[in-house]
Amino acid sequence: MPRNETYGFGPHDVTMPQLGMAQDAGKIVSWLKAPGDKVAKGDALFEVETDKATMEVEAQASGYLTHVTAAAGEDVPVGQVIARISATAEEDAPVPAPIQKSDADSALPEGKQITMPQLGMAQDSGVLVGWLVELGAQVGPDDPLFEVETDKATMEVPAGASGWVAATLAQAGDEVPVGQAVAVISASKLDAPVARGVAAKAVPAPKPDQKPEAAKSPQPTPKPAPARDAMASSGGRILASPKLRRIAVEKGLDLAQLVQAGHPQPYHMRDLAVLETLAAKAPAPHTSAAAPALRLEAACPKDGFAPFALWAAETHGLRDADALLAGLAGASLGRAATVAVARFGADRTYHVPATRRLSAITTTDDTAELVLRDLRMSALSGIAMGAEDRPVLTLLARGEGLALVLECTPAQLAPDQAIALLSEFAGRMHDPLRHLL
Repeated sequence: MPRNETYGFGPHDVTMPQLGMAQDAGKIVSWLKAPGDKVAKGDALFEVETDKATMEVEAQASGYLTHVTAAAGEDVPVGQVIARISATAEEDAPVPAPIQKSDADSALPEGKQITMPQLGMAQDSGVLVGWLVELGAQVGPDDPLFEVETDKATMEVPAGASGWVAATLAQAGDEVPVGQAVAVISASKLDAPVARGVAAKAVPAPKPDQKPEAAKSPQPTPKPAPARDAMASSGGRILASPKLRRIAVEKGLDLAQLVQAGHPQPYHMRDLAVLETLAAKAPAPHTSAAAPALRLEAACPKDGFAPFALWAAETHGLRDADALLAGLAGASLGRAATVAVARFGADRTYHVPATRRLSAITTTDDTAELVLRDLRMSALSGIAMGAEDRPVLTLLARGEGLALVLECTPAQLAPDQAIALLSEFAGRMHDPLRHLL
């Protein structure tokens, strides 16, 4: 019997997902499964409404739906547990209680709280790689505020509001639950902004005219922890900025050399020279140099996919929008292909036949040869992740149109193939009917 039918695992908590970077809560529109129902991974579990959209949320595990604690119509903070998928329908272990506001939270400055975002449906926490602005600095809503690392990605998170950074509530290397506040942005500049770690109490930052020895806890500019300590706090992951990761891949450099040398984390572009020096001193494991990664960008002035998906659903009953996206990507390759559509960490893989018949597209368990990462619902305006184990084609919203980014290696796609793929896909997203009929 397949494993997902035996249910021999611990319970899986169902949390309110974050469907956009600026979202801090969602309203449950309706439950699509009842308590005690058997569910399979990928089944639509409930509908959630945010300021921008209403979406179905899929189950991230197989089992039985139990411990439903939020009803239709309720507004639920991002990251709060609202149900559980259990091994049996009679699971009686209690679900975690909602996090209560502590005395330290009540002492925080007034302003908008910026929370740890959810970059994947199955993500329940993220590691703060580092702050990109000074404590007390003025920021705009689109200014990068901090970097966060999950199991699948390292990304820059925008401030999401205008004002001054009045508090930072986590330090580099801290693992923060999704939905928990990591910063406060106030409408006015504070004389004594607050800095603390995840488990620490609020500590006012020393005033500019205060001597270092008079400051009781100079935490706003903490000294980087030793590499081994940062590795332990982040579960063994290497904390590094997306740009440094991308440059390291392009140059064939290994960030683990910085860890082995005891260089303090998190790593940024200023550490590139040290990494290059370490690489030059180390014996080369291979005689051939690593090929640089390819990164191509395209702009689509109009997003024609939404009306096309509506037409396909109403006219032909094709209601799986992800299958349509996979079909456009597969057609752009010009051959039969397996394409995974990834959205906030939830992946679904499709087999796209060589024909252009949309009804012939089917789901598959095969490994995808192309990943289509759909980030149109996010607040991200750009992305540079570096080459992965497969070519990745990312969709980003840009006004009424789209920004498309293709990242791969020459071994995965030759340069002329990469150019053709991105050009064809951009044309299909602009006018899907013209390319499929």
